Amino acid sequence: MKIALSSGEKDLKSSLDLRFGRCSYFIIYDLETEQFKTVDNKGQSSSGGAGIAAAQQLIDESVEAVITGNVGPNAYELLNSSNIKIYKGDCIPCKDLIKFLKEGKLTEIKEAGPAHHGGGR
Repeated sequence: MKIALSSGEKDLKSSLDLRFGRCSYFIIYDLETEQFKTVDNKGQSSSGGAGIAAAQQLIDESVEAVITGNVGPNAYELLNSSNIKIYKGDCIPCKDLIKFLKEGKLTEIKEAGPAHHGGGR
């Protein structure tokens, strides 16, 4: 299973970025091979619809789960309709969140957070 984590840095030691659509990177981690890659978040520089762009990027990467802090309504609907589970993470190292997911210690997000129009830009 491939999972995505919203991150401000490019490695597993970096802390989770609680922003989904405006994070700098996504760490794509394969739970079976324990390999990962980092991709630039295409939604980060969007003037609007950052969450939608980010969600579509992860759908294209064939991820089955996302670990992040908050997901706005449009991104939530897109991920949910693609059967991608969304888990709530804290601002701790991504490697720890992967461990917690494996141990079943993360809470699944069952509803969208507030919309963030324009990301404050």
